[in-house]
Amino acid sequence: MTHALVALNAIVLREAQRFVQQRGRFVAALVRPLIWLLVFAAGFRAALGLSIAPPYQTYITYEVYIVPGLCGMILLFNGMQSSLSLVYDREMGSMRLLLTAPLPRWWLLFCRLVASTAISILQAYTFLAVAAAFGIRMPASGYIAVLPALAITGIMLGALGLALSSLIKQLENFAGVMNFVIFPMFFLSTALYPLWKMAESSTLLRDICAVNPFSHAVELIRFALYGQFNAGALGWTALAGIVFFLLAVWGYDPARGLLRRKG
Repeated sequence: MTHALVALNAIVLREAQRFVQQRGRFVAALVRPLIWLLVFAAGFRAALGLSIAPPYQTYITYEVYIVPGLCGMILLFNGMQSSLSLVYDREMGSMRLLLTAPLPRWWLLFCRLVASTAISILQAYTFLAVAAAFGIRMPASGYIAVLPALAITGIMLGALGLALSSLIKQLENFAGVMNFVIFPMFFLSTALYPLWKMAESSTLLRDICAVNPFSHAVELIRFALYGQFNAGALGWTALAGIVFFLLAVWGYDPARGLLRRKG
């Protein structure tokens, strides 16, 4: 247990130092959601009407609706960015040194998940603070209640990135693979539009959004920001995180996973 905690501390500190040295990464993580919040939401406000639906008890503006989805966007992009660093580490050889440590492979990968999730949570809270500065505020208790939701979502999306990074042979191929994951996962979810709005245009799109694990992660964050518990969203998000993590462990197993095929 002592060695496992030492490894966790070392990996988290390494990721924190890398993040501090890459200040542009922090700024970029905030620019994307802020553009959606301050530019696109202003244009969609008049065109998109929102009915009263849980967890909201009154009519809300579009800016208020998309804040949980934009928090999910931060976690999604940071999870993929952390996977990019894994591909880079594997090419440079440092990833192989990490995986040869005398600790279970699943624990080493979980440590990477914890490190990337901690950074994602920091970015999400920074975004919520900026949104509050522009007058988009949530209940005070929601800022505390949302912490577990952000952690579970960050681990789920980070595990997805881990699983995808085991598929990528070269760093140059990462951007293409991510574009086929990030944008469909984000746009085919409840991050920007509620399910009933999707159903008005296409039942198929509505069904895709309903099974998208990112939709459930966004709803988990949305309910938590208002101090409410969504058991269904928690269950699906946790289940997806477990499945993605098991795929990542299998993918990084040199005896049975994808690393063996690459060798």
